Amino acid sequence: MENAKKKGNGGLFFKSLKHYYVPFIISIVLLVASVILSILTPGKIQDLTNKMTESIGEVAIWAYIFDDPTLKVNLPMNDILTIAITLIIFIVCSFICAGISGYILNTSIQRYSKDIRKNILKKVNVLPLNYFDTKQIGDILSVVTNDVDTLSTSLQNSVSMLIEAVVTLVGVIIAMFLSCWQMAIAVICSLPLMLLVLFLTFKFATPYFNKTQKVLGEVNSIVEENFSGQIVVKAFGAEDRKIEEFKKDNKNLGKFLYKSQVLGGIIEPAMSIISYLTYAAILVIGGILISKETITFGVITGFLVYVALFQKPLAELGQIGSTIQLGLAALNRVFTFLNEEELPDESYKAPQLDTDHIVGNVEFQDVCFGYDPSKLTIKHFSQKIQPGMKVAIIGPTGAGKTTLVNLLMRFYETTSGDILVDGKSIHDMQPSELRKVFGMILQETWVINGTLRENIVYNLKNVSEERLNEILEETNLKHFVETLPQGIDTVIQKESALSAGQKQLVTIARAMAENSPMLILDEATSNVDTRTEILIQKAMDSLTKGRTSFVIAHRLSTIKNADLIIVMKDGNVVETGNHESLMKLKGLYSEIYNSQFNK
Repeated sequence: MENAKKKGNGGLFFKSLKHYYVPFIISIVLLVASVILSILTPGKIQDLTNKMTESIGEVAIWAYIFDDPTLKVNLPMNDILTIAITLIIFIVCSFICAGISGYILNTSIQRYSKDIRKNILKKVNVLPLNYFDTKQIGDILSVVTNDVDTLSTSLQNSVSMLIEAVVTLVGVIIAMFLSCWQMAIAVICSLPLMLLVLFLTFKFATPYFNKTQKVLGEVNSIVEENFSGQIVVKAFGAEDRKIEEFKKDNKNLGKFLYKSQVLGGIIEPAMSIISYLTYAAILVIGGILISKETITFGVITGFLVYVALFQKPLAELGQIGSTIQLGLAALNRVFTFLNEEELPDESYKAPQLDTDHIVGNVEFQDVCFGYDPSKLTIKHFSQKIQPGMKVAIIGPTGAGKTTLVNLLMRFYETTSGDILVDGKSIHDMQPSELRKVFGMILQETWVINGTLRENIVYNLKNVSEERLNEILEETNLKHFVETLPQGIDTVIQKESALSAGQKQLVTIARAMAENSPMLILDEATSNVDTRTEILIQKAMDSLTKGRTSFVIAHRLSTIKNADLIIVMKDGNVVETGNHESLMKLKGLYSEIYNSQFNK
């Protein structure tokens, strides 16, 4: 199963590269040209050496190099100059081709990484909510940051080297056999040893590289959790325990990283040892062949350069072995994320609601839901909500209150049954159409880094200053805004500048600015003081007047005036009615109410 998934990720990876095939091909062609010119260079060195030895002999060449005054030789300078110029042209052209190739390749890889991040962001917006409920945020962030960076770095460092290695190996082997087949065989004999070293290293190191990326994501999750929960950690004096937990996970990361790097680092010294043995074999064989006058001194000179070229790509494979394996591990995590099941495409669905004339009818028809289909959280819930009604949903923690609202907004899909809005099934609507008619104030506050104005108007346009001032008054934010340096245009840092209650007020102001025809309030006043709650409640009563609204609340003082109160327990509706009728029942609602107001 895991292998099949990895194979599928490989297919997605190559598919994602389709817009970059042309620049990659151009880069590869230039790189191949650079390598071929490099391979031709030893031949010119060999020609140059032969010209020298033909004129002054193999022994006397050293005396000539060191300017022996007793040596009088007329060298064929025209021929030597021609060979030298050709050699310089090869080197310069090789450098230019390699430089252009590197520029094109690295630019394309950076743009590809940018596209991958864009695709990840798009993916986040089409993933079902339960994906985020079952995954650690830090691990998801690690995919976007660490894994994409690792994949990009691996591509930059390995693609050109791999291509260069293959072309160099093939070209050098051909050139060596054309130059001297006896010494070529000696070099080829070292190849199986090098390949064996690479195979064994990759085989034993790859699992550790995969574990490294996985544990790195877990460590990021722990760091994100501890940073975001610093107040709780400090309040409960849990610093030492959290540090020990981090040390334990960080130690695991260090262990896997150490093992992967050690195994990956074995390649280079092993290659060096094999290289030295190969050089020794070449010199021995070359010496024997020269003594028999089978080859010239220039052949050995050129052949030593060929051996260096032959060893280079294999040595580079050793150097980039760890990078390749980290890249494969990162690739698997990135494309596993991109391959996650998405929300179905519902763009084909025609509009169902007249958003300018929403009546406000909502009907739950025998709704059942379970996060696990075998264990239902909501069981056979049916209820008709009349236009303009204020509906309160209460019950013990875990009763299914928020789940019911999530079903109404289609954050989750019903297991069975249906929900109608103005007589239209929500399953026949696009989620965006449904959510446009509902304004939401959630228990979990969310404030962006930006000005207070940007936080309130958020995704809206043409909100007048007059309306903004009204909203600030109604939410009791007016005095707070007056204390800010730039007033409503002051930049807000979400973690430090606002208290929990102020963040809640901002989210309420955002819902007021949206002015949706229907409202959902999930513990909208849970983080504010009693006095502010009374002020906000007045604003909420004004906001919900004439609008169908759903209010989830634990403070029953905020929902006493609700038209309908739905009391839930264990996923079932156990009582319905208004405050007076439910108090007369002396059931669960009465019990909860009395527990809050009676001593």
